[in-house]
Amino acid sequence: MFRSVSYRSASYRSGGYCSIVPPYLLRRLAAQQEPGFSGAAEAAQKALLHVKSFQASRAELTLLAVPAARGLKPGAPERTIYDARSLEQLPGSLVRNEGKPPSGDPAADEAYDGLGHTHRLYADAFGRDSIDGKGLPLEATVHYGKRYDNAFWDGRLMVFGDGDGVVFERFTKSLSVIGHELAHGVAQFSGGLNYRNQAGALNESLSDVFGALVEQYAKQQSTTEASWLIGEGLFTDQVQGAALRSMKAPGTAYDDDVLGKDPQPDSMDSYVRTSADNGGVHINSGIPNRAFCLVATALGGNAWDAPAQIWYDTLTGGTLAPNATFGAFAKATAASAKELFGADSKEHDAVRSAWETVKVKL
Repeated sequence: MFRSVSYRSASYRSGGYCSIVPPYLLRRLAAQQEPGFSGAAEAAQKALLHVKSFQASRAELTLLAVPAARGLKPGAPERTIYDARSLEQLPGSLVRNEGKPPSGDPAADEAYDGLGHTHRLYADAFGRDSIDGKGLPLEATVHYGKRYDNAFWDGRLMVFGDGDGVVFERFTKSLSVIGHELAHGVAQFSGGLNYRNQAGALNESLSDVFGALVEQYAKQQSTTEASWLIGEGLFTDQVQGAALRSMKAPGTAYDDDVLGKDPQPDSMDSYVRTSADNGGVHINSGIPNRAFCLVATALGGNAWDAPAQIWYDTLTGGTLAPNATFGAFAKATAASAKELFGADSKEHDAVRSAWETVKVKL
């Protein structure tokens, strides 16, 4: 049994639909003419059209989001998982809800666990009560569409495709993907960043940062133990690549005959100026991604401690303009580090050094 989703009844800001697979990667795959990749190319073409429809609908999903309240004691998660049964109707049939035993469906149970790990990071590390800071129930739909090559946050719930089976595995396999997409919800309820140009790249980067943190916290990995990969496990063994993106070394996540080479820059020296992908939001996010990784590596220990506190304070502090540039964000993180740890602290020094390394002026 399906129930309809009334988007007009929800609160949105400049978030709307945000998907994990970059359009430039889908375009590359969609253009493949090799017989062995015909199914994957068809799946990518469909996913690409879906992304374009997201962008066309974005203006209609800009209702004001109420910023999260601070100081509320986090409650227990309230998770619900639905099965779309290869259709494109949301949310689908109920398969598991809070406190119930595993369903036996790997995708449904991975989604359930991933929502729990995400809720736990925000509660434990930041004292945040779910995505909106007010105990928002966490919902997800699995088995969306046929061979659907993407996962996305639609402003209300998580949606996962099963992949084409040739290039992409099911999208619930990567915990960083689940954390990434739900972080778009956190940004949405924290005032929002415009999804275009540098502000859009910051939007994507913040989701990568918190997606990586969800995975690291769940596995209790230190900064040196972490892979710093986003989307690890999504590619099949036919792909020469480890993940969609590398935060530690942008531009090295994959180098494949079919998908091409990871195009992300690692500093402003190779910043990509483009009108595609809303001004390169998925490409140029590599620059602030590397900055966060540099801060975490310099400080050592666990990235969900001081580095995450600085980034979270910057995101939720109410000082970021919707059209913030990399420079404005860098200055805001330096100000947060100074306020939280002091002007002469190693944390403040690490933040300043990281942005200097990626050639973003403070």
